Amino acid sequence: MIGQGKAATLAASADMAAVQTISAPWHDVRALSRRLVEQFAEEVAPLGNLPGEVLRGEVTTVTRTCLDLAAGVLEGREVTEQIERLQRAGADWAREGFPIGAIHRAVRDGVEHAFQLVLDASGPDDYARLMLTAQRFLEILAMINAAFAVAYVHEHRVAAAEHHTAVQTVTSALLAGRSTATMARAGGVEIAESYHVLALSIPRQERFPRADAPVAARRTLRRIQAALAAHCAGRALSLLGTEGGTLLLPAPEFSADEVSDLTAALSAAAGIPVMATTVRAATAEIPEAAERAHELLDIVHRLGCAPKLYRFDDLAVEYQLTRPGPGREHLGALLDPLDAHPDLMETLQRYVGSDHSRQRTARALGVHTNTVDYRLKRIAQLTGFDPARPSGLWHLRSSMVARTYRNAVADKEFERSRS
Repeated sequence: MIGQGKAATLAASADMAAVQTISAPWHDVRALSRRLVEQFAEEVAPLGNLPGEVLRGEVTTVTRTCLDLAAGVLEGREVTEQIERLQRAGADWAREGFPIGAIHRAVRDGVEHAFQLVLDASGPDDYARLMLTAQRFLEILAMINAAFAVAYVHEHRVAAAEHHTAVQTVTSALLAGRSTATMARAGGVEIAESYHVLALSIPRQERFPRADAPVAARRTLRRIQAALAAHCAGRALSLLGTEGGTLLLPAPEFSADEVSDLTAALSAAAGIPVMATTVRAATAEIPEAAERAHELLDIVHRLGCAPKLYRFDDLAVEYQLTRPGPGREHLGALLDPLDAHPDLMETLQRYVGSDHSRQRTARALGVHTNTVDYRLKRIAQLTGFDPARPSGLWHLRSSMVARTYRNAVADKEFERSRS
């Protein structure tokens, strides 16, 4: 036992001696840091494009800190102070927009050069020392890269949060009709002359238990926001929640087809079909356009339309039918004969929402297509309008729109009479 203990002590002493001699080639840190900076200027872009005073000053100082950290790791000293200095330098470079890839390249080249110095100073009998050195150099590389990465991620999050706040502030101001010039300049947000104003609806995912639904909704929203950032490159203004919201796209930069493609991309990212309506408007008219877009969104929900992008032209007639007046009252009454037949009313709603497809209607209801045909004939008998004929379908569809708004008004009046 004593012999084994003595052997372990001798081995530990040998390792300690190796650690103490590894940093010997680095005693002249100032000269080594200058040599490394010269190498960076020649081989690492865009470091070579920096002014000479920056290379001699800031870059050399950071390089010297990296060497201090490396020597500390090799000699078993505390290096917390060096890591903090690197993080502060990394934060400054992140704010200046300096690419982190260039920093990682310089760190790798510097570590490679420093390890070569150790190799040059080693002899044939230094295998154990080189093994230990290699391990420590991997630690050094990881620690320096992590210090810069942490700084860059932190600054990116701060900048993203500031930009997000600025975007929300400007978007809220545009939707409220307030002046945005000053706040837009302060937040770095450009204001266009006109916008595609989109009202978005994100459906709830029924496959999740009720307790998990809020988490699933937030994840869906994050995927939509990520897709929005990827497709719009910061040009979109949005106020979105887990159920949807409003999106403003600069009209000069997005064609009508691109708006449709974006809606499809958001649905693909969400994993569920997103419903959207859009109205184009001058910047000063955004509040009215947003209100109209959300009214159109309400119409497509009431009609049970298939999830996609709808423009004002697609729903102009339906929109007009929602306006108060005797025409709406008359149209709304056309479906009163179906009040006693909820299965017929549901069939009609599914039929209209599926673009008049008997097969899709049958699948949605879980019945045979012959059953759908029978119910459509019964609707024609009771209302006097045949859903299989264009003129009859127009009246029935119009009645569905007018009826939902007529009933909504009646419900409000009933509530007022009770209060």
